[in-house]
Amino acid sequence: MNNRRFSLMLVPEQGRVRSLRISSATLVVSSFIMFCFLAVSVWGGWQFYQAEQKVRQIDALQNQIQMAQSRHAEQAGELQARIDADRRQMAVYARSVGAIQARLARLDALGSKLVDKASLDSAEFNFGLQPAFGGPRLTSSDVALDSLDLSIDRLDARLADLDVQLAAVDYLMEQKREETSARPHAWPSEHGWLSSNYGRRADPFTGEQARHNGVDIANRFGAPVLAASRGIVTFAGKMPDFGHMVEVDHGYGYITRYGHMSSISVHVGDEVADSQMIGRIGSSGRSTGPHLHYEVHRFGQHLNPGKFLPRG
Repeated sequence: MNNRRFSLMLVPEQGRVRSLRISSATLVVSSFIMFCFLAVSVWGGWQFYQAEQKVRQIDALQNQIQMAQSRHAEQAGELQARIDADRRQMAVYARSVGAIQARLARLDALGSKLVDKASLDSAEFNFGLQPAFGGPRLTSSDVALDSLDLSIDRLDARLADLDVQLAAVDYLMEQKREETSARPHAWPSEHGWLSSNYGRRADPFTGEQARHNGVDIANRFGAPVLAASRGIVTFAGKMPDFGHMVEVDHGYGYITRYGHMSSISVHVGDEVADSQMIGRIGSSGRSTGPHLHYEVHRFGQHLNPGKFLPRG
């Protein structure tokens, strides 16, 4: 290679002209260095672009994953909500079945007691005999809710059958008794005084006007509660709002109820006489103090108990 030199002249607008001499080897080396720098810059820029594209792809994938996780969580929440709703419904069904079974046991005991007291044909009124059922076999695909629905339907049918039998027994027993003896006539407590009348009154808890379907007889805590007439105990236990309550069927459609008692001394199916103690005064249930809530019904209608209380 010829060791040629090149002159680079710098001509200012004013002043002396300057010249710079560069050898050919220096020019080649400088050009090579500039080319390498440019190549490295282009390569670095391409790599930076590729890295930025990958970062964007990763961000997009992360967004997709988050959206998928969000949809999965939402679907899982909806599924859990349906499962919880089904569980609550099954719990309601189970409570309904339990309540119906308890009612069945009560009606069976009452029916057997009535048959014995009335000296009726036990073969005709056999309350201990299970009813016959039939139908196709349920497949394994049937869910538990369907089985509960079927159980409730069967129990309802059993209750309807028992209601018919008890109505017949009650009718036959009524023929052996006089209406005057069935009519409630005794003071339903040992002493006490009438603290709230039958009809509309101010609710003692809310102050709003509400219907009072019985009368309240205030008395000391533990005072005896007495049957207003002879009859058969058809309910003895706890009832919402009424607390410990007893219901007595006197025949001819007459039924009396005694609520808010502190204790009960009779059982379902017991026969009680006039003024027999069935429990004691208390303040159970929705009550503001010791008293007896006393109701009189006839053929399912509320009557004013004040008309059945003795005078004086």
